[in-house]
Amino acid sequence: MANPSSASLPSFTPEAPRDCPLCPRLVAFRRAAAEAEPHWFNGAVPSFGTSDARLLIVGLAPGLKGANRTGRPFTGDHAGELLYATLLTFGFARGTYRADPGDGLALTDCMITNAVRCVPPANKPTPEEIATCRGYFSARLAALPRLKALVMLGRVAHEQTLSALTLKRSQFPFAHGARHAAGRFALFDSLHCSRLNTNTGRLTMEMFHAVFRDVRDYLDSLRDS
Repeated sequence: MANPSSASLPSFTPEAPRDCPLCPRLVAFRRAAAEAEPHWFNGAVPSFGTSDARLLIVGLAPGLKGANRTGRPFTGDHAGELLYATLLTFGFARGTYRADPGDGLALTDCMITNAVRCVPPANKPTPEEIATCRGYFSARLAALPRLKALVMLGRVAHEQTLSALTLKRSQFPFAHGARHAAGRFALFDSLHCSRLNTNTGRLTMEMFHAVFRDVRDYLDSLRDS
């Protein structure tokens, strides 16, 4: 799939329209999901959280039976169970997570978004799709005036963030637990909290908590300074 010409690109906003037409393969996959499950969300999933957030969590893309079904990032799949429990533990959320966007859960000083807003086949967006969605991601960053820290869940989220900030990958290598200084932002890397990573032990709860403990300490230190 080729990128749209510059003349055809939209004026990007922080959130993609639910029926975003820019990536033909993703549009076709969404439509197939809608035919099979018409009561699912089946659209570009909006970010979740508060616009005055100092922390932005960047995921890969909506899961087919998770956010693509529910319409809220990381809601309704295995990855969300660990992520939201961790946010509650470290004071970035309040309420109770019940894997339902109507559960009343609220984020505190935090927002969650995805590098790619629409569900991709096999959870693997192409490089062209990632680049096309970068306009929405960059607009999302620009619309968070108090943003200080980003947690990037996995390599795709890491690289999308670097590209949006025009940073060189060679100078900011991805590694779980790594922290990078990038101008006014602190970038924190984590393995994605996917079922594959947690079931194989590649990512443990303790490893995931360590990343968010570092973020909590960093943001608290800014408050005190």
